[in-house]
Amino acid sequence: MDGTLVNSDAVVERVWRRWAVEQGLDPALVLPVVHGRQAHSTMAELLPDRPMEDNLRDNALMLAEEATDVAGVTAIPGAREFLAAIEDAPHALVTSADSALAKARMTAAGLRIPDHQVTAESVSASKPDPEGFLKAAHDLGVHPWDCVVLEDSAAGIEAGLTAGMRVVGVGPRAAAHGPTAQVDTLEQLRVRPAPDACVRLTIVG
Repeated sequence: MDGTLVNSDAVVERVWRRWAVEQGLDPALVLPVVHGRQAHSTMAELLPDRPMEDNLRDNALMLAEEATDVAGVTAIPGAREFLAAIEDAPHALVTSADSALAKARMTAAGLRIPDHQVTAESVSASKPDPEGFLKAAHDLGVHPWDCVVLEDSAAGIEAGLTAGMRVVGVGPRAAAHGPTAQVDTLEQLRVRPAPDACVRLTIVG
């Protein structure tokens, strides 16, 4: 969702910058590693000696704050058209956000929320663990190797590749993390019908 369908960088930077300062960390070192995974996982990496219960507490507080702070949240160029093009094909939203935050951000961006969602409450492990993507494939009744993941972060790209899926990196953050293919925005993706109610994606430009 974040970075592929929704541009939420403004609010992500606001809440993480404040958290970093509270922990005595340099925000410039924290912000590059916060994208694509659940907050408690990032906190554990940044502060390995910190009790996990503290990370989980801050994770819950951060999710609640982000769900009410949607200032600056916008749709990624081409997201609305892409969601319309795949509406009748098997697809799922796989996000490190919880369901409340996912709804808040998709709504703020004016985007359709997919019927199938794998949110933070649905998994036992955060990206880069592939659990979320594998659960989505299972729920949709498709093989992982028939899936295409859209991701922007290092954690998300690693999760998709580990799941055995092809990964299209979206935006400037993605290129450095080895996706199967790369686009600047979703405007470069073309969706064509394929057998068995699936679709074929083509990159243009």
